[in-house]
Amino acid sequence: MISIKNLLNSHDLTKKDLLEIIELGNAIYKSPADFSHSADGKLLGTLFFEPSTRTRLSFESAMLRLGGSVVGFSDASVSSAKKGESLQDTVKTVSQYADIIAMRHPQEGAAYLASLAADCPIINAGDGGHQHPTQTLTDMLTISNYKESFDNHVIGICGDLKYGRTVH
Repeated sequence: MISIKNLLNSHDLTKKDLLEIIELGNAIYKSPADFSHSADGKLLGTLFFEPSTRTRLSFESAMLRLGGSVVGFSDASVSSAKKGESLQDTVKTVSQYADIIAMRHPQEGAAYLASLAADCPIINAGDGGHQHPTQTLTDMLTISNYKESFDNHVIGICGDLKYGRTVH
């Protein structure tokens, strides 16, 4: 059983947690129908304080495919943040409605601050140039599918390494 409450940073995961997540991801990929009711009655809150298409839609579609529902916003200008509500107050309020929150924010460390205010688990869907652990997990799942293990491989990473959240 995975031993973390929040997924804020890739380093929050033990090797055992990582391998369990990859095994579960592979099982879902191979037989999605077996998991189509895994999140029945559960509600994902999506708090996207900065633009996102792929990450937001991947969270929303995953929750829907697992049988759950989604509430939230994809533009902070349509939330109470526009009126000056603090990140902590927004998260505290949404955590009263949702069973889990996926949050994207332009400031590094915002996911950690959110986790201090929330009454439900927080998933960091990107915080500034800092972290994006679910994208890292997706990349690792892809590597495991193509290479079948993580042993004895050299992996090159290119692109925007300074601001690329995945590599961090």
